[in-house]
Amino acid sequence: MVDPTSDLNEDVSEEEAPTCAVCGAALVQDPDHRVVTRVDDGQVETTHFCSDAHREEWGG
Repeated sequence: MVDPTSDLNEDVSEEEAPTCAVCGAALVQDPDHRVVTRVDDGQVETTHFCSDAHREEWGG
């Protein structure tokens, strides 16, 4: 898993990149990439989105 705080524009392949929780698109060099971070039972969980529209569409 790629560190969500890293610069995703450098040295990240599609196979290693996070994917949008709504459409499944690999988020490589995506300027509209959004991330929701939360702590659940002591574990940090991140959910990635390719746009604000998909972030709003997500039901989590």
